[in-house]
Amino acid sequence: MHRFAFYCAGALLALCSTAHATTFHFDSDPFAGTNVLTTPGRQVVGNEDFINFSIPTDTFSLESSAFGVAGPVNFVNATAPLLPATGVNVVVLQSFDDDANPLTPFAAGNAANLIADKITSPGAGFFIYFNQGLDLPRLVYSTDLSDNSADLKILARMLNLTGDSGRNAVRTFSAANFAITTAVPEPSSFFTILAAGLVAGGAMWRRKRVQA
Repeated sequence: MHRFAFYCAGALLALCSTAHATTFHFDSDPFAGTNVLTTPGRQVVGNEDFINFSIPTDTFSLESSAFGVAGPVNFVNATAPLLPATGVNVVVLQSFDDDANPLTPFAAGNAANLIADKITSPGAGFFIYFNQGLDLPRLVYSTDLSDNSADLKILARMLNLTGDSGRNAVRTFSAANFAITTAVPEPSSFFTILAAGLVAGGAMWRRKRVQA
């Protein structure tokens, strides 16, 4: 009886942990309704989501076709000098210390430049950096992580990760906090495909019966 109660308690704890996990979906054109991509020079678009993000449980879900970033997640969490030259599409930048980076306020463009100074393979991607002026981390989309003139879209600011504790928390982001997803067919399309498959299967079954 005691063992049964122990298992029940464990199951409830697991359910509670799962229930509190949140997935933040980003699946629309980041520059929709703007002329950003046809305007010379780097454009930085704000109007981001204001969220509370729990690093131990939560996930950013980033839709591949909306951003032009193919999966899987190729992740690095490091200071700028330790960023690899190739093979990443999600960067968590730890270079936010005032002594290491005298740029004040340290903003999205500064972070993007530090990343572009290290990454040499062209490609769109995402990064998290700690904004000194706002005193919190932000999630940013870049049209090209290797280009210091690439356009940027701020996707989210994390309101609960402020101050020194927020700076320290940035170091704990992992690949598990990110997912690059592919859109599934709309329900109507799915049922159309399913119906076509059933019709084809039925035709094959009838031919087999005639031959028999």
